[in-house]
Amino acid sequence: MSQITSPGTGVLRRSLLVTVLAAVLIGGILLSAVTGQLDVQASQVIGSILQRWGIDTAWAPQDEVIDATLWVVRFPRMMMAMAVGASLAVGGALMQAVFGNPLAEPGVVGVSSGAALGASVAIVFGIQFQGSGVAALAFVGGLLATLVVYAVARAGGRTEVVTLLLTGIAVNAFAQAGLAFVLFLADTASREQIVFWQLGSLAGSLWSEVVVVVPLLVVGVAVALIIGKQLDVLSLGERNARSLGVDVEGLRILAIILVALLTAAAVAFAGIIAFVGLVVPHIIRMVLGPAHRGLLVASAIGGAALMLWADLLTRTLVEGADLPIGMLTALVGGPFFFALLYQQRRRSGGWL
Repeated sequence: MSQITSPGTGVLRRSLLVTVLAAVLIGGILLSAVTGQLDVQASQVIGSILQRWGIDTAWAPQDEVIDATLWVVRFPRMMMAMAVGASLAVGGALMQAVFGNPLAEPGVVGVSSGAALGASVAIVFGIQFQGSGVAALAFVGGLLATLVVYAVARAGGRTEVVTLLLTGIAVNAFAQAGLAFVLFLADTASREQIVFWQLGSLAGSLWSEVVVVVPLLVVGVAVALIIGKQLDVLSLGERNARSLGVDVEGLRILAIILVALLTAAAVAFAGIIAFVGLVVPHIIRMVLGPAHRGLLVASAIGGAALMLWADLLTRTLVEGADLPIGMLTALVGGPFFFALLYQQRRRSGGWL
């Protein structure tokens, strides 16, 4: 017998989840700010922020090294971690809505493989664009891969989910072949740089990079929330959505564009980050249900919190080393997601 949940219960559950996720995120922000090779007091963090706002306080750090550490190293890295995590999680939620499958993720449409190919080309051939050639070509590569997937899938005049999926697999394979060829041409140093980029890292994040990712995230989330109700209708099936006045093709185009922008911006500066766009929205959906506006907001907060804590672990697990964050999310996210699937199978008697 299906369990009926009242609207009041749904609102309470959504509010409780967002509150818990926000608390986890705030805790991660505070701990990330004070943790590192240089010890910083929580009062000094608050004082430094107030000082930048023009408020004089005795809490402000007197040592310029501490102030520079916070504003040059830790704060931009924390902001990038939150922006990347939120972008990947929202992109994953949109992909799952487009495919009608809670196991879909942004890499299906070739964003990650296209970005990897673009970054590799920039590394091997030394292409620079205002000092950010790797990030620029990774962003362009991710967007182009997505556009190719959609253009080929749309060739018949109408985009089918199965065709989109198969085209994505083909483009991913082509991009991987291109990456293998570029690796063949590369020297040893370039190969090492490509491998490290693919593992993902937030080390060396700059404010100039943050101001690129954050506006795209804000715009992407805002547009996703606007189309949230239409995504709810789409989850009832294409035929039902069309009968209710939803432009399914236009909605799908817009959602895929948002996924491409959010994911390409994230991987361009952070490298390939596995499982965030898959696990976070899937877990949120299990708690909140399929309503997309609440799902998108909670996914953004959850993705930001997950990446912030993951980045903190990469800096602290091994003393004096900075582990690849993509490796950590894959090592943790893979078994955790498998456990969720197994639990869901036991409850429902079959796979999702």
